[in-house]
Amino acid sequence: MLEVIDKGSCTDAHPVPLLFVHGGWHGAWCWDDHFLDFFANARYRAVALSLRGHGTSPTAKPLRSVSIADYIDDLRSVADDLGGSPVLIGHSLGGFVIQRYLEQHSAPAAVLVGSVPPQGVLTLALRVWRRRPSMTMKAWADPTLLKFLATPALTREYLFSADTPEAIVESCMRRAGAESIRAAMADPMVRRVKTRRVNTPVLVLGAVRDGFVSPGEVRATARAYGTEPEFFDMGHNMMLEPGWADVAARIHAWLQTRGLTS
Repeated sequence: MLEVIDKGSCTDAHPVPLLFVHGGWHGAWCWDDHFLDFFANARYRAVALSLRGHGTSPTAKPLRSVSIADYIDDLRSVADDLGGSPVLIGHSLGGFVIQRYLEQHSAPAAVLVGSVPPQGVLTLALRVWRRRPSMTMKAWADPTLLKFLATPALTREYLFSADTPEAIVESCMRRAGAESIRAAMADPMVRRVKTRRVNTPVLVLGAVRDGFVSPGEVRATARAYGTEPEFFDMGHNMMLEPGWADVAARIHAWLQTRGLTS
């Protein structure tokens, strides 16, 4: 069974549950530090899953062989358990999984937080390679991709802004787990999102100091869904950095405009 952290409950004010999907190396824990309690206290049912091979979720095959399709199946399984139509909130690779899921499924709304863009990871990967070519080649040769987060300095460079407290950076590095190189690199290079099939309203949030997803890629994501991006002065891990409450409050306010709260 997949690991699911479930807080709060649906109320008359907020009848639709929220389902949070983590990105690469992370698990449900990244939402549990702040976001789940924030939204549970605001009278939502807030649920985060760990995709297979992450957190305590098992995987029946080697993680390096796990695909985006597998992650989509995990998302579908938990969404079905929640009644089939939760609001979807995804970070980084989790945002890409949500976009692919929405090609075939509907949702009341979706929020993409520092998400891999619908065109995939090619431009992102090239930019990361140019910045640190030797280290990047070694990291890609490791099927866990954990060399990207091998030290606090690297973890900060890719996931956090320069002024994030060291304790937050080190806590994230300690909890980070292996990622599927197929799901994170190969699949998003080969198969982009068919955005014309996505009819769900989307809020696109980005970070101006993101070490993985550039502001240009955030803007491209927003254009693909006919909306405008919104940016925060943060690093990639917008749900863990100081200032996370501003991101959560913006999501809450946007859900009100969608008629999903009262």
